[in-house]
Amino acid sequence: MQVKELLEEKGNAETVDMVANEKATVMKIDFPLKLLAKLYKSKSGRALGIKILESKIAKFVIKGDKTSLKKSQERKYQFLIALLDSARKNADKGFINLLLADKFIGTFTSQKRASRRNTINAFEEKYGIQPPGFIVFSPTQKCNLKCVGCYASSKADAPTLDFETVDKICDEVYNEWGNRFMAISGGEPLMYNDKGKTLFDIWKKYNDMFFLFYTNGTLITKEVAKRLAELGNVTPAISVEGWEKETDERRGKGIFKKIVEATNNLKEAGVPFGFSITSTKKNADTLLDDKFYDYLFQELGATYIWMFQLMPIGQAKDLKELMLTPEQRVKLFRKWEFLLEKKRYGIADFWNAGVLADGCIGYGRDWGYLYVDWNGKITPCAFVPFYEDNILDLHKKGKKLADALFSELFVNGRKWQQEYGLAHKQNPDNWLMPCSIRDHWKNFRKNILSKKAKPEDECAEAMLKSKEIDKFLTEFDEKLEKTTKPIWEKEYLEEKKK
Repeated sequence: MQVKELLEEKGNAETVDMVANEKATVMKIDFPLKLLAKLYKSKSGRALGIKILESKIAKFVIKGDKTSLKKSQERKYQFLIALLDSARKNADKGFINLLLADKFIGTFTSQKRASRRNTINAFEEKYGIQPPGFIVFSPTQKCNLKCVGCYASSKADAPTLDFETVDKICDEVYNEWGNRFMAISGGEPLMYNDKGKTLFDIWKKYNDMFFLFYTNGTLITKEVAKRLAELGNVTPAISVEGWEKETDERRGKGIFKKIVEATNNLKEAGVPFGFSITSTKKNADTLLDDKFYDYLFQELGATYIWMFQLMPIGQAKDLKELMLTPEQRVKLFRKWEFLLEKKRYGIADFWNAGVLADGCIGYGRDWGYLYVDWNGKITPCAFVPFYEDNILDLHKKGKKLADALFSELFVNGRKWQQEYGLAHKQNPDNWLMPCSIRDHWKNFRKNILSKKAKPEDECAEAMLKSKEIDKFLTEFDEKLEKTTKPIWEKEYLEEKKK
């Protein structure tokens, strides 16, 4: 059924005329986006918009890509639809300010997209590679909590980058890389302050760039939520460990109640938000229970969930016994598939959902990212705590963030990514083991970690020196391969032959 027929079926005469008069010159992708922005303002229109986009995305992602595994593309389609559907449901409940839809979708219309494409082309012509799709940036290590196993080893009295450097980094990735998205981590981003300047100054300046920031949620007052709503280009991902008992056990007594209060403040202001969850042996059972996800999405009003499996870095070097076992990881993989396909919850597990990104997204690859920490150290990923370059040193030499992409560490990582699957996406290696460091520890040390690379902190240094950690990670990877390889070969590689 055509778009106009669908609209006529809904009896929306005004929108029928709008669609009928759309100029033929509008680009194919722009059409559904502009249509969605107008439809989004009514409940029936939102439902219809999702139906239209499902067809468009299926055609573009599944049928339109002949270079990738069909099963992998199907997961990408399911994820995109789940995100859209989660946003629709929250808009229906009045949890999302409808004015934000126009701003979000407006960023991706043809004129702005053409300008961004020109920027990306200029970068590629200058450097010989495409720029990363985004960066993850931790401008401060300061935090008002002290969570057990924090990968960042955050604390109240900790390093913070000066505002000039923060602004300079944002300016480069926006104007010279063409980035329109940035993830802010920490530390606690809402604690960033340099001579009166906060991240709100950055978010206001780059007002057509979208920011996701990871937060413990305790500082999201009604006033903060209102300010986020006024900006319209920021979404918080609030950290939880599970139910109240599990969250308070890791983050501190009373934190879960403060998180619930923060979600109420955000819903009242109409700011879309999500949750960030660290998977461990302690909360694995909770993360296998549908009721937990139903609570986050249906009651608290989440639009998305990002899941991270605990890594043996930061304070977690002493907590390797909390890392998921390969068997638990597979169980969570199956749960992720179910939640995505059957529940239509917008969830991504950055290890189990490797198929969404065609494997590892670190090392500054195209459609990937790099990480800059509170000391200016530039690492391939927030979970790969080794670096060659520091942005402060590069700036002193008249260089830029882009120069870090050509360190031996980054080049080695991108070479491995190509060999592991990016260069042969119809027959890639096991993307159920996408992480270059945790899932391929021996290869990381042998073929990726350069001689010039330095550990980010004493915990990363301990990783290299500890025979115990070396043995643990090596055995973990061997067992993980035996556990996941049959699934990958039968359900993904065999699928392409059908």
